[in-house]
Amino acid sequence: MTPNMGNIDRIARVIVALLLGFMIVTQVLTGALAWIAGIVAIVFVATSAIGFCPLYLPFGVKTR
Repeated sequence: MTPNMGNIDRIARVIVALLLGFMIVTQVLTGALAWIAGIVAIVFVATSAIGFCPLYLPFGVKTR
């Protein structure tokens, strides 16, 4: 897995994940939507940590 995410992309994903987490904790998002947002937040943090987004691969996108 060659990293295909740049620093701006990684930071943006972490910020979005933090916002989603905040919205879940403050119960702005509830029910199924909260679960989906939580999963998205976890995926964003994981892809930011490793610097690789598998969805970028088929499209040849590299923000690095």
